[in-house]
Amino acid sequence: MTVTSTPRTGATLRLLDKADKEIVKLDRAVLGAFYKFQHDFRRNPGAGGFHLKQLEGHDRLWSARVNREWRALMIRLGGDDWLLVSVKHRGHVHKNLERFNYGINHITGAIEYVDLQVVEESVLRRGLTPPAAPVPAAASSAAPPRETVEARPTEQPLFGAYTDQQLADLGVTQPLIPLVRKITTDDELLGLAEYAPRHTGEVLLRLRDGVPYDDVMDQVTAPVAVAEPERNVDSDDWQAAVDRSQTVVITDDESLQSILEEGDFGRWKVFLHPTQEKLVRRRYSGPARVGGGPGTGKTIVALHRVCHLVRQLPPGHTKPVLLTTFNRNLAADLRARLLSLGGPEVLARVDIAHVDQLATRIVSEADPGNAKRRIDDTAALREWRELLVETGRTRWSAEFLSDEWNQVILGQAVPTRSDYFTARRAGRGRSVTRSERAGIWQLAERFTQRLETKGLETHRQIAERAARLETARKARIDRIAEEREERGGLDNLHFEAGSGARLRYRYRHIVVDEAQDLSAAHWKMLRAMVPSEPDDIFLVGDTHQRIYDNQVTLGSLGVHIRGRSSRLTLSYRTTREILRDAIRVLGGVHYDDLDGDADTLAGYRSVLHGTDPSLRGARSWDEEMDLVVEQLRAWHDVPRESTAICVPTNDMVTQIADRLARSGITPSEITQDGPSGDQGVHIGTMYRFKGLEYRCLIIAGASEGLVPRASVDAWEHTDPIRYQRELDRARSLLFVAATRARDALAITWHGEPSRFLGPLLSAR
Repeated sequence: MTVTSTPRTGATLRLLDKADKEIVKLDRAVLGAFYKFQHDFRRNPGAGGFHLKQLEGHDRLWSARVNREWRALMIRLGGDDWLLVSVKHRGHVHKNLERFNYGINHITGAIEYVDLQVVEESVLRRGLTPPAAPVPAAASSAAPPRETVEARPTEQPLFGAYTDQQLADLGVTQPLIPLVRKITTDDELLGLAEYAPRHTGEVLLRLRDGVPYDDVMDQVTAPVAVAEPERNVDSDDWQAAVDRSQTVVITDDESLQSILEEGDFGRWKVFLHPTQEKLVRRRYSGPARVGGGPGTGKTIVALHRVCHLVRQLPPGHTKPVLLTTFNRNLAADLRARLLSLGGPEVLARVDIAHVDQLATRIVSEADPGNAKRRIDDTAALREWRELLVETGRTRWSAEFLSDEWNQVILGQAVPTRSDYFTARRAGRGRSVTRSERAGIWQLAERFTQRLETKGLETHRQIAERAARLETARKARIDRIAEEREERGGLDNLHFEAGSGARLRYRYRHIVVDEAQDLSAAHWKMLRAMVPSEPDDIFLVGDTHQRIYDNQVTLGSLGVHIRGRSSRLTLSYRTTREILRDAIRVLGGVHYDDLDGDADTLAGYRSVLHGTDPSLRGARSWDEEMDLVVEQLRAWHDVPRESTAICVPTNDMVTQIADRLARSGITPSEITQDGPSGDQGVHIGTMYRFKGLEYRCLIIAGASEGLVPRASVDAWEHTDPIRYQRELDRARSLLFVAATRARDALAITWHGEPSRFLGPLLSAR
């Protein structure tokens, strides 16, 4: 029937997870029509131009006119609350209506929609024998269709060891179970997972990875299953079901328009997988960590966690939630994304600062007249060399002393000579005696005095001082609390000297992104900024992406995450082919989990398919730049701002930018503040690409001697542990760069290819 009621306003239009996969593939004209449709429909769904109709044989599925040829399929949740599940050509809407299957999953309690024809076609593209007849759909997920797909008789079904009931108990969408039972190859499985509900995809991928059934139940299904008191799911309570589902409410025309143009819903509003949603909303008894490979949604989990924490706060105008990360570029990106996700109301309660900015703020507060000039680690190393020349000391190299000062003395915020005698030196390789420590400490004091005399300081010095200041501040807060308790809970009037404000912890909650990059001093500072209470610190990170020389054990710094660690395994950013080659770069090297145990990418995978990364070499850097220009021209249909080039050195950034400009391609260099312009191909060093993503990416200059740099080999025999650490950092840097690509990746080099590319080249 057609709706002909009087005009109404204020309709809610939601978007179901995976509807975006179909929408962004529409051509530009249809996307424009969809943009106008969603705007007009939200204002007045009763307008006659929509031809709003309930589909025959369906209780809740309706179609609405997007333009002459295309229709929006929507589930009516009640009143003017609509859930958009697909955009179809009108010729497909009324053909085989039984193929549209929707219902409430009896395990998760979430709304699920499946176009059985789309799922089957996706599987068929991976080689499954075509079905003998159309697959009928039931009106609810409780009634599976009859089996019509025949598997090849020479291959065993991947899930033959499990009964229909076992799969259903894990929450696999029941109408898909007959098809699941016929799948015989990984490609077919990925074809199904691409369009199946996310929970179904994750369950099947975990089972295929060899995870025991009971573990899949505990790790994947139990966290998202309806709580025991609600276990008998009401299949007609759609309003309750929508709260458990992966949906977003379309409210922002401008944001939607930009996403439609970019072809990526993830930069606007992100669908949280139910597993991620549980991590966001869980109450933790102390610090908690979420790990996972690139593109698994760690950052968006962190942002949603911030929104959740803010919404639990009492009314006020303070900023009791800190969101921090190591990189300045990332901090700016986090601010923009949090504003998009939570709006100005959430942003107003959150302090967003990169961790060195935070440390500088603390030190400036204690020493407002400080006018020292900041120098980086390279400049500090030069100062070490000059000091050794002046003193005539040759027992230790400048590099060894610089690392000892950075990683042990400053990195652990070691305050005194006696503390240095007992400081942990894990990962430093060369052991030192007590008398040698005394000599090193003496040189460190002379070096600090040298910088003081010259009016210089490093970011590591600031982090170390901030850690000491905050630790002392925490001690005063705790002492006041103890005195209050001794007085029977009576308040006292202790104030911070000169501040006029009551002494208290700076934050109630701290959320850390890219946690693997922070130093021990950073963690000491953060630990002292928030009371040790439930939900105090929430951190996300991946040590496979550690590109700075900061290795810590969180437990030794008072950040105890044991028993509160989780790991995400599905990549939503990049294709299976890019992910495969990126993992090959790592070469099976051991990585820690920030708390002394091993971290792993086992089970890390993508359901997205694409082309194999391109690998091309040249005789010279000049010829390689020609290859880069050629590759960019081959991607002519991709917006320039959605493509990027990353290289090992700053000089190569300049040279590539000049070559592009001379070739008629606009370059846009990525600085510490982000891209220098809105238009053009983004270019930067590999370090600049942390946290970014592009549809198409070129890694240029991936040559031996550049990745890793030639100087690394000097440590192979003199300091094997440092040699391995530097190799691991270089591997991680290339891994990070490769996983910035969403759809296409090209890697080029001149001369000899990087040793890290060996596994990729041998697999071709």
